[in-house]
Amino acid sequence: MDSQDKILEQEVKQEVSQEVEAPEVVNEEEAQPRKVYETKAEVLRRVQDIAHGEEAPQKEEVDYLKTAFYKLHIAEREAKLKAYLDAGGDPEQYVITPDEDEEKFKAEMGIIKERRAKIFKEQEAEKQENLVKKLAIIDKIKAMITTPEDANKNYQDFKTLQQQWREIKNVPAEKANELWRNYQLYVEQFYDMLRLNSEAREYDFKKNKEQKERLCKAAEDLAEEEDVISAFHQLQKLHQEYREIGPVAKELREEIWNRFKAASTIINKRHQQHFEGVRAKEEDNLARKTALCEKVEAIAAKENKGSGDWEKHTKEIIDIQTEWKTIGFAPQKMNVKIFERFRAACDDFFGRKAEYFKGLKDTFKDNAEKKRALIEKAKALQDSTDWKSTGDKFIALQKEWKTIGIVPKKLGDQLWAEFLSACNKFFEARNAAGAGQRNEEHANLDKKREVIEKLKAIAQETGDNIQEKVQKLVEEYNAIGHVPFKEKDKIFEEYHAVLDKLYKDLNISVAKRRLNNFKQNLKQVAERGENALDNERARLFRQYETLKQEVQTYENNLGFLNASSKKGNSLIDEMNRKVQKLKDDMNLVREKIKAIDAQNQE
Repeated sequence: MDSQDKILEQEVKQEVSQEVEAPEVVNEEEAQPRKVYETKAEVLRRVQDIAHGEEAPQKEEVDYLKTAFYKLHIAEREAKLKAYLDAGGDPEQYVITPDEDEEKFKAEMGIIKERRAKIFKEQEAEKQENLVKKLAIIDKIKAMITTPEDANKNYQDFKTLQQQWREIKNVPAEKANELWRNYQLYVEQFYDMLRLNSEAREYDFKKNKEQKERLCKAAEDLAEEEDVISAFHQLQKLHQEYREIGPVAKELREEIWNRFKAASTIINKRHQQHFEGVRAKEEDNLARKTALCEKVEAIAAKENKGSGDWEKHTKEIIDIQTEWKTIGFAPQKMNVKIFERFRAACDDFFGRKAEYFKGLKDTFKDNAEKKRALIEKAKALQDSTDWKSTGDKFIALQKEWKTIGIVPKKLGDQLWAEFLSACNKFFEARNAAGAGQRNEEHANLDKKREVIEKLKAIAQETGDNIQEKVQKLVEEYNAIGHVPFKEKDKIFEEYHAVLDKLYKDLNISVAKRRLNNFKQNLKQVAERGENALDNERARLFRQYETLKQEVQTYENNLGFLNASSKKGNSLIDEMNRKVQKLKDDMNLVREKIKAIDAQNQE
């Protein structure tokens, strides 16, 4: 082997060594851009394009379209159910209507499934054929190596085999690496023994240099491509083409490779940054969706004491569902899981809500019947001119109305309007007829105030006939008719405050006078005989026990009285005065007994 051949051999080996160095390829998983679909129609159109178009269906996109369609489908179905319930519909009678879009979607997905199965089968068969073809090429190159003397003669055949190798594409993945290593091994061995003349070698180097410079320029231009994903995929094709081009002159190899590598680094870095941003956004979306899941779960766990609570919590969950729709996708491995968690919490709440309102059905019916019965009673009374009695009946009906539970809002508004109309008709007629009565009520108010002033004046007097004066004024006050309704409570409280003070003072005064008289008469009682005082003491003790029993009876009765009305308050006040009077009498009797005991000791 001459010196030129040795130099050629070394250059060829170095070229092959550089040629087989595979450029870095960024993982393309999850590299497909995701379009956000707003309607089922958009999803269906895309599915139809894939089902009937020329492009091969991609699994990732098909799965994504399926998720997007059913997300919109479920949201639309829930919106229809909510509208039905808000309109007063019966949850038990609700029927889910067939969705024509869903049937079309299923049909198109079936076509896609068949196409994918067919394409997969064809691709696998093609890969097996390509494997057989590439193995045949390796065998031919291997055979060329066995005849070194014919290497120069076989060079064009070798180049043809290389071109054929490049034209043959995919092979089974499990065979790809081993196949490529064997191919490069025998190509390198062929170059090792190849003796090219200088002219042919320079021509090859020049042609390869032009092709690689073209690829460098194309890679550099990709830096201006706005679509990062598209730029990345175009770069992968350029890398594949670069790998299949032969060597260039030794002094240019590193320069051209570094130029192509630098352009590739820019595109790869942009691609990496883009998906780092996407992943960061997806992680943020996952955190936001997790927080919404926790909110819905917390609401679903709350106790609902009535329809108001159910409606309040329903609005809160619907607001959360609206917010959920504004948040993009979570990471692919968590996207379905977080949606299932959210859906489960919502389904739990709305399922229990449906059960609750189903149970209200009979209650609503019973309440509506009760309210209709009150309406009939109100209509029967609305033309009555017995103002006092009928007015009390209407007030009783209104109170009873308030005790009846709820009915569906639309029906409830209708029944209330009907009931209120009957009430208003009576009270408007009563107000028109009672205009003159109000003047009389104001006059009665003045009279009652005069009586109160007289009672206040008596409180300052002393004498034996005070109790008689008070009784006459009480009778005079009770004989006075009604006063204006707004003044009723005030005049009532003022009257009883004065009267209670008078009674208290009178009881104390009378008790003292009676005790003094009793003490003065004790000596006369003692003169009647030695047992006279004991008999009197026994009589007083029986009287004390009788009074004590009466106090207990009144106090027991007070516990059963309802003080929710003014009339009830008046009765309670009167009974409290009687109890106090009895207690004062008990105290007087007790003092008399003490006086007898003191007399006996003397």
